[in-house]
Amino acid sequence: MSLAMAKQPTCTPFHKTAAECDPRWTALVNRDVSFDGAFVYAVATTGIYCRPACPSKLAKPENVSFYATCEEAEQAGFRACLRCRPNEASSAVRQAAAIAEACRLIENAEEAPSLDSLAEAAGMSAFHFHRLFKKATGVTPKAYVAAHRTARARDQLASGQGTVTEAIYAAGFNSGSRFYEKSNEVLGMTPSAFRAGGAGTTITFAIGQSSLGAILVACSEKGVCAIFLGEDPEALVRELQDRFPKAHLIGGDAGFESLIAKVVGFVEAPARGLDLPLDVQGTAFQQRVWQALREIPLGTTVSYTEIAERIGAPKSVRAVAGACAANKIALAIPCHRVVRNDGALSGYRWGVERKRALLKKESEG
Repeated sequence: MSLAMAKQPTCTPFHKTAAECDPRWTALVNRDVSFDGAFVYAVATTGIYCRPACPSKLAKPENVSFYATCEEAEQAGFRACLRCRPNEASSAVRQAAAIAEACRLIENAEEAPSLDSLAEAAGMSAFHFHRLFKKATGVTPKAYVAAHRTARARDQLASGQGTVTEAIYAAGFNSGSRFYEKSNEVLGMTPSAFRAGGAGTTITFAIGQSSLGAILVACSEKGVCAIFLGEDPEALVRELQDRFPKAHLIGGDAGFESLIAKVVGFVEAPARGLDLPLDVQGTAFQQRVWQALREIPLGTTVSYTEIAERIGAPKSVRAVAGACAANKIALAIPCHRVVRNDGALSGYRWGVERKRALLKKESEG
């Protein structure tokens, strides 16, 4: 945090010490951890310097002096506090490093590591590790393991090497039946069909025109699996083919045309709403983000930070932005309603101008 953001106390020379006139004094009094690394403070009576958030008893202001770095404090003759250890990495940094290492252990392990083994490697209790891991990544260790194994299975299946069963076990699944139970959810089809690029899967699609340009809507047996926006209808069809290169793509009949009309109608008159059965595949984290997007009321916007907080992962703002970018079902999963913290429009898969137009129509009711 910038020191300028700290509330600067009014300095009255006859009543305030030099320390109390310094804006860093407020951060010290508040034990503000966000200033960790911005400065250290030293106490003349103890000869010790500390972090701003050190839990030690607050020193008298006349005994306090501030230094920009640990080196400056030590050159002035002070030694580091053994309680807050200002000359070492902060607990937050150490915890982040431990969680990053745990992620690497999960990703490199042939078999899924247990919660206890991950916690032991991180030097924490299982409960503390579980809480910190979820806070840092947005998902539990178990969900992270599952998502990574699924990603490995997708890569193994897509590589075409070995049998489907070998690919499943190579990804770390101990039971083929468990993966098959989840295959439609995580792959959108059976493992064999996924390996074949969607072979044997029928996807119905149609293209309509709106004030935003062309709109492609595609459906599997489970529901809408893609809504693409663009200028060139042929380019939208090619995008669908690239996603399911061996699926059986068929044009929609008259009944399907009504679905297109519903989507186009929503673009032109958002107040009508857009309630569609969806066939959504993604990681556990992406699913949580997309569900939060669907809960944003019409005519309102939220920031990426707010979405991260709503799903219980306040430090996963970048991951939230990534999940929004990975969304392939425009409008029905309204990632266009997510903006930057300052309210400015950021990137949109189908163009910032379309995002601006959608928000304008929704705000007008």
